[in-house]
Amino acid sequence: MGQQSLIYTSVARGTVILAEYTEFSGNFNTIAAQCLQKLPASSNRFTYNCDGHTFNYLVDNGFTYCVVATESAGRQIPIAFLERVKEDFSKRYGGGKAANAKAKSLNREFGSKLKAHMKYCAEHPEEISKLAKVKAQVSEVKGVMMENIEKVLDRGEKIEVLVDKTENLRSQAQDFRQQGTKIKRKMWIENMKMKLIVFGIVAVIIIVIIISVCRNLNC
Repeated sequence: MGQQSLIYTSVARGTVILAEYTEFSGNFNTIAAQCLQKLPASSNRFTYNCDGHTFNYLVDNGFTYCVVATESAGRQIPIAFLERVKEDFSKRYGGGKAANAKAKSLNREFGSKLKAHMKYCAEHPEEISKLAKVKAQVSEVKGVMMENIEKVLDRGEKIEVLVDKTENLRSQAQDFRQQGTKIKRKMWIENMKMKLIVFGIVAVIIIVIIISVCRNLNC
């Protein structure tokens, strides 16, 4: 499973999103927030499907953990990912400031942790699947309620999930920086060449003057 299988993740208290992370841009975070407000109280695990993507939720102790994934990621990986995030978040903030934290206020300190969990699960899908089986999550995943998002959000029109990789923008910026570095290096070399030429000319002039003075003084 590639890194692009996991698209977006967040942690919320009720409907207040405390931290989130994604490397993409699109409307998936808006859809995820809308689904967050529609979560039923009948279960603590939910998976909504929409336009080739799944919106997975895990509710525990007043906090809701979400991950948006492509359908190719399956169901074990997203749920196992949410379990990892829940355990980490609970250890860090159990009974702490998360209970009164404002919206997005934990982005700076926990956003990087969400990124790390997402990267690990994306790069080690087989290990994550094995851990899910060890924890008997296979049967739990099968019991996860799964509905279509159009039905949940009660919309008449078809919902399309838009995902654009902002990594492309970063790579373009990186290329631009690399080009800028090459240009600076080239200019530095040209500048050094010019300085060496000027130094050489000055040195020749000084030598000529010294020789002329020595001849006049019979050095």
